[in-house]
Amino acid sequence: MDMPSPPGSEPGPARVPHDTTRVVLMVLVIAILLGGSFWILRPFLPALVWATMIVVATWPLMKQAERLLWRRRGLAVAVMTIAFLVLVIAPVIAAIVNLVDYVPEVTDHLKDIGTLEIPAPPAWLAGVPLVGEKLAAEWQGVRDRGLEGLATQLAPYAKSIGSWLLSEAGGLGMLVINLLLTILLTAMLYAYGETAARGVLRFARRLGGDRGALSVDLAGQAIRAVAMGIIVTALVQTALGGVGLYLAKLPYASVLTAFIFLMCVAQIGPSVVLFPAVGWLYWKGSTLAATVLLAFSIAVALLDNVLRPVLIRRGADLPLLLIMAGVIGGLFAFGVLGLFVGPVVLAVTYTLLDAWIEAGKLADGHAAKPASAAKPDLG
Repeated sequence: MDMPSPPGSEPGPARVPHDTTRVVLMVLVIAILLGGSFWILRPFLPALVWATMIVVATWPLMKQAERLLWRRRGLAVAVMTIAFLVLVIAPVIAAIVNLVDYVPEVTDHLKDIGTLEIPAPPAWLAGVPLVGEKLAAEWQGVRDRGLEGLATQLAPYAKSIGSWLLSEAGGLGMLVINLLLTILLTAMLYAYGETAARGVLRFARRLGGDRGALSVDLAGQAIRAVAMGIIVTALVQTALGGVGLYLAKLPYASVLTAFIFLMCVAQIGPSVVLFPAVGWLYWKGSTLAATVLLAFSIAVALLDNVLRPVLIRRGADLPLLLIMAGVIGGLFAFGVLGLFVGPVVLAVTYTLLDAWIEAGKLADGHAAKPASAAKPDLG
């Protein structure tokens, strides 16, 4: 006769033996699949990242366009894509047209370059504190050597500059292809934005729970804030710099204004255009115009230190130092694309690290409660 088993001694479910080889092979296969997928999609990644940044930054405009166009998603996508094409292609065409218009004038200047004479340094330059005497001496040295001596001095760098120009020209075709891919992917993301966003949120929640979803939201905020801070600041500085160049009657002012915008977007600033323009005016003897443009250029160059942090801080619920570190570090690490990638990476890392620390605090609090409850009451 079988004796009944005592309570609590019923056999549980059979345990599956831990197959280490199977687990290792599964991880290896997944890693191979991920690596192969990355390798296949690698040519499209820059365009995909750019398209994602553009769509996330302009998604509120997309929704507003959809509301104004009677909830027609296809029409709104077409309008936003055309607007993007106009904003990207129009400045390039304008710059090319301006360059073509000025080709005869530039050719005439190049013919007369051998007859040019470098003027003497202005008397006030030597009186500038700290660097005035050295600058005046260098200026006078260049004047004494003349243009031929200057050309001889710059000759060793000509080969390097030529090689760089050839390499950049060789990459122009790839730049055009990436631009077309970016436009195509931007239109696709505009059309299927909600579906893509839901997929990203589900993936993030599967990895990190609610904190993972919060990281996605903060990443979107960081992209919009950086886009607002960089683009709006670049537009303001470009407009002011262009007005200054036109009022100072600089030649090629339209081309220089387009170059100011590119430098501002690349976080180099308008100084590389405005300050040489000031020097050119001094060289030509327009002292009053040069002095006024110098004061104006200093104000325009310093404007981004005030306007950009304010715009970025208004757009993201993140520490300003974190965003600025992401902008600057991303620029050095990944180029212009890093302006947006850097803040996103730091924002996600900051959120997950904060969640991990908070989870540790809660765990410590729960662990401390039983110990305090077990303490005898001595009262």
